[in-house]
Amino acid sequence: MAGPANHTELSAELSSRPGHNTWTSTVVRWLLITVSLVFLGALLAAPLAAVFSVALEKGWEAYFGAFADPDTRAAIRLTLITAAVVVPLNTLFGITAAWCIAKFEFKGKSFLITLIDLPLAVSPVVSGLIYVLLFGLNGWFGAWLQDHDISIVYALPGIILATMFVTFPYVARELIPLMQQLGNDEEEAAITLGAGGWLTFFRVTLPRIRWGLVYGVILCNARAMGEFGAVSVVSGNIRGLTTTMPLHIEILYNEYNFVGAFAVASMLSLLAVVTLIIKTLVERSGYRRR
Repeated sequence: MAGPANHTELSAELSSRPGHNTWTSTVVRWLLITVSLVFLGALLAAPLAAVFSVALEKGWEAYFGAFADPDTRAAIRLTLITAAVVVPLNTLFGITAAWCIAKFEFKGKSFLITLIDLPLAVSPVVSGLIYVLLFGLNGWFGAWLQDHDISIVYALPGIILATMFVTFPYVARELIPLMQQLGNDEEEAAITLGAGGWLTFFRVTLPRIRWGLVYGVILCNARAMGEFGAVSVVSGNIRGLTTTMPLHIEILYNEYNFVGAFAVASMLSLLAVVTLIIKTLVERSGYRRR
């Protein structure tokens, strides 16, 4: 008899707690869900639908024909090359910076963290202008670069530098809090047992941070392929030579080539969707493994 009585008392206690599944809380919950879905539909689903609708309004032949344009192919190739160079370099920087900040105490640590956050606070256009002032024809190093026949601004090196600047915080910002949370106990134990620095990193540290590292790389790659502001300043918008996919979309749109512009935009959208799917899978895999 004590069992049912205790169960009844427990049910009564739960029903009296704030936030219990009452009629009011159910209405509020569904209202919030509905508002969230409406915002997602208006800000995400509707623009994506509009992009693919305009890109396919003249049929699949016109859609795939847009990618046969040599300038479009050059823009896609330049975007992929930039991402292929920028992402590994920023990954290396992110791991190094996170290791130094999380594992060691030194003077200037707070200043280093501030510098890592700087691209997140500075407008991409301003960051691109900085490289023009440094490496442009009338910049600090412009005369020297011209004398040695080296092109940075309005060329691939300038695009890579500008993209690196706006994307380098992503990997570091994912790894710094993760490494700080994990602490140094396992690394110190490995070193005590005779493991060297590289062995400790690859056998102890890297397996513990791999999901955060993958997440940071995904974000860095997505921003590198979609960057517009900084690249537009340093590239010079030379069609077929220094135009990435976002810049090429703007050119096609200004020429009223809406099918071509939205076809290239649909490719960027697909890349963004794939990035989100990979991000979700990485998060779920990381949670399951933890």
